[in-house]
Amino acid sequence: MSDTTATTAPAITGERADLLEQLAMQRHYLRHTTRDLTDEQVGLRTTASELCLGGLIKHVSAVERAWVDFILEGPSAMPDFTSMTQAEQERWTGIFRMLPGETLADVLAEYTETARRTDELIAALPDLEVSQPLPPAPWYEPGARRSARRVVLGIIGETAQHAGHADILRESLDGAKSMG
Repeated sequence: MSDTTATTAPAITGERADLLEQLAMQRHYLRHTTRDLTDEQVGLRTTASELCLGGLIKHVSAVERAWVDFILEGPSAMPDFTSMTQAEQERWTGIFRMLPGETLADVLAEYTETARRTDELIAALPDLEVSQPLPPAPWYEPGARRSARRVVLGIIGETAQHAGHADILRESLDGAKSMG
């Protein structure tokens, strides 16, 4: 046996495999809504909403990154929504739009990197029960905590919700559907 022989990581099974599979499926649905579109098209608002396809992917990627940071670093990784300045709120809402110079390829590449990091953490985290206190926000009960498991379930839910939004936006753009 040579010293160049590679070892392979053990296969992920059980709950973690189920979580990763479901997350991958929802990510696929979201990405699929942008197939065959131009940078201009993914930046168009096609409904009364402010949302566009590229902005949705940027948003889902940013939220996923923030929650992974929360698992690793705790509430300091998240914004304090109770004391956001107007400029911070505007910067936050900017992730729902394609900004000048942004491309679909760049947005998808960033999302792929975010997904890789999340998947690696889910696979490697010693215990999905590890929890952190939630950051200050009007929608969290004071003193509440969130386990890594609940964070991952939340990421899956967020991704699925926005994949549905993206399907509506795509259908409104050119009639294409993700399914059906």
